[in-house]
Amino acid sequence: MLDKIGIAKRIAKEIKDGYYVNLGIGIPTLVANYIPKGINIVLQSENGLLGMGPFPFEGEEDSDLINAGKQTITTLPGSSIFDSALSFGMIRSQKVDLTILGAMEVSEHGDIANWKIPGKMVKGMGGAMDLVASAKNIIVAMQHVNKAGESKLLAECSLPLTGVKCVKKIVTELAVLEIADEGGFRLLERAPGVSVEDIRIATLGKLIIEGEIPEMQL
Repeated sequence: MLDKIGIAKRIAKEIKDGYYVNLGIGIPTLVANYIPKGINIVLQSENGLLGMGPFPFEGEEDSDLINAGKQTITTLPGSSIFDSALSFGMIRSQKVDLTILGAMEVSEHGDIANWKIPGKMVKGMGGAMDLVASAKNIIVAMQHVNKAGESKLLAECSLPLTGVKCVKKIVTELAVLEIADEGGFRLLERAPGVSVEDIRIATLGKLIIEGEIPEMQL
């Protein structure tokens, strides 16, 4: 199985040259450290940043430079800082090519729940609401099962939804899957050492398996 860094490394391979990319809170922020060499992209944060680099080394943090998850970041030559109104204007006008989000649940239809667990204190949905409504392409970085071992890839989400039919692809510690046009999780790749049966057991939603499933190359 993959750890969080492994998930981030695999998702980084989905990024194409010239992309503007938004990284959500959690595992997605790790992707910034694993952008393939020769790929030039611009990382966008909804609190008003373009041109983020990898996380700073210990002792080199600048508390004035943070991402939407309040983590300290670095900036690259040519980066810009602006207000959140301009940032959300960029998001809503679909200027972001790829959005990478964490999730608590994803349905076989591409619905995502990633902002609230009933009974627990939350500050609100935040920028995720605009990102899922406007993004051209959404990849989810998440754990396949929760701490109780229960699947987070479901026929229908049980938690409050953030967006409907918006997720294109999911990368977990077990597999890479895409949402099929007809509904269902189409299995594309399996993590090193993970069998198709392991993935089948961990997936409550409809799992589509076609032919031999290759092992991920990280």
